[in-house]
Amino acid sequence: QVQVVDSGGGLVQAGGSLRLSCVASGPRFSIDGMGWYRQGPGKQRELVAGMSRGGSTRYAESVKGRFAISRDNNKNTAYLQMNDLKLEDTAVYFCDAGVRGTDYWGQGTQVTVSS
Repeated sequence: QVQVVDSGGGLVQAGGSLRLSCVASGPRFSIDGMGWYRQGPGKQRELVAGMSRGGSTRYAESVKGRFAISRDNNKNTAYLQMNDLKLEDTAVYFCDAGVRGTDYWGQGTQVTVSS
């Protein structure tokens, strides 16, 4: 059983920064893709950033140039550095770890950006 724990959210003023962390424990096999998703009030969950095991990345257009995903394959961890945060970045952020075609999700961490 794979457990994913994400953390690092909080309240920040617009223009500020936060760093989210994610750790996956218990995988019997290597973790393939890791990613960050978010779900804002009244919105569907959307991909924010993803990274393959080999290091390829993809970002939502709205966060390009402001957010950066990184991961440590040896530690089964992923991070999301968020800079120049905007009000519209307010959401619950979820970490996802893919193992042999199955997605494992963290419990979510709240990010609130205030004016």
